[in-house]
Amino acid sequence: MKNEISIGLLGLGTVGTGVAKILQQHQQDLHHKLGVPVTIKKVLVRNHNKERLSSLDPNVFTTDIQEILNDSSLDIIVEVMGGIDGAKKAIEEALKSGKQVVTANKDVMAEYGHELLKLADAEKCDLFYEASVAGGIPIIRTLEDGLASDRISSLMGIVNGTTNFILTKMKKEKMSYEDALAEATKLGYAEADPSSDVDGVDAARKMVILSSLAYSTEVHLDDVLVRGMKEIQDGDLEMAEKFGYTMKMVGSSKKDEEGIEVSVEPIFLANSHPLASVNNEFNAVYIYGDAVGETMLYGPGAGSLPTATSVVSDIIAACRNLLMEVNGKRMHSAQHERVIKPENSRYSKYFHRLLVNDEVGVLSKLTSIYSKNSASLQSVIQNPAGQEGQAELILLTHQISRQQHLDVLKDLEGTASVISHYRIEGEETA
Repeated sequence: MKNEISIGLLGLGTVGTGVAKILQQHQQDLHHKLGVPVTIKKVLVRNHNKERLSSLDPNVFTTDIQEILNDSSLDIIVEVMGGIDGAKKAIEEALKSGKQVVTANKDVMAEYGHELLKLADAEKCDLFYEASVAGGIPIIRTLEDGLASDRISSLMGIVNGTTNFILTKMKKEKMSYEDALAEATKLGYAEADPSSDVDGVDAARKMVILSSLAYSTEVHLDDVLVRGMKEIQDGDLEMAEKFGYTMKMVGSSKKDEEGIEVSVEPIFLANSHPLASVNNEFNAVYIYGDAVGETMLYGPGAGSLPTATSVVSDIIAACRNLLMEVNGKRMHSAQHERVIKPENSRYSKYFHRLLVNDEVGVLSKLTSIYSKNSASLQSVIQNPAGQEGQAELILLTHQISRQQHLDVLKDLEGTASVISHYRIEGEETA
């Protein structure tokens, strides 16, 4: 039996520093849980001479990744260096050399997760990735273990803290998008280039990971419908509030007998829905299972120590498997064939905000367009427009397919200008 477990840490940035801190400060607890010490033996850094917050012995630092990957004395490789190509290659090499791997890399797991998990199965190694989604929330372990006996039929999540912070500031403090983004950047919630967050790409990658795991199938990034925050128009948040909704950037996925649908977009979420009260940089994932019904996990979605907590939890799981000599026993192959639902099989209610000429017959033209596409209207409301001779109309539909929604928007050209449109979610159905 092993009398010590040795770790190679790839990266000592925000998350890597948090991992090192927890492993050093919680040694007694870890020794009690595992029966052996867990020691960081080597750390990959970019610059030997950089001043660091970590109290690690500088002698463990190296700038040569191969020095770590080729070290047969290391049991677990922890990848927290970020990026895609280099990280993927490092994970592959570690698995092929028989090492267990823990990663926090959502980009790699979204793009190549299926491939890497198959490799882990083939090499009889563990590949854990809890920290790749929702920081300190144990969502991967919940889906993989806690709800393993259930069949998940849908997931909804606020899985990007940056966009949730921005929308909270816009709603609660009436900030402009630009000012809210500037504050998010100042506080470290947004990167210098926030496009991955505000364009929905970051959340889409996380929904790929969650959906693949929840439905035991291969979901790809191209399968996700993505709309970014930049499509939100002035007055839209006030409109949402007026009709009893909250604007949220939500990742959503559903599975039924027809297939799977996955999306990331700003939506109108009913104020009664639990996700509507999740504010600022916090994340939450709402799960519906056939047996358990409705459940939600909530917590910090990013940050050094919350994310590092998930990484260390994976390290502990890998350590336990090593000590029991059962690494690589969990199979990750997809159980179900990948079937993505077409647009005409994705149903929801929609909010349409239109600008029209205020003249006789325009309402009749509009209703005929909706009727032509078999899109039933729940309500039509007229608001004052900013310019004389124009009117702003709000149309709420009943359940229609996404294809009907798109056809209506196309047919409105020439009759109305579409200011904005959103999917409506979270209302109780009779």
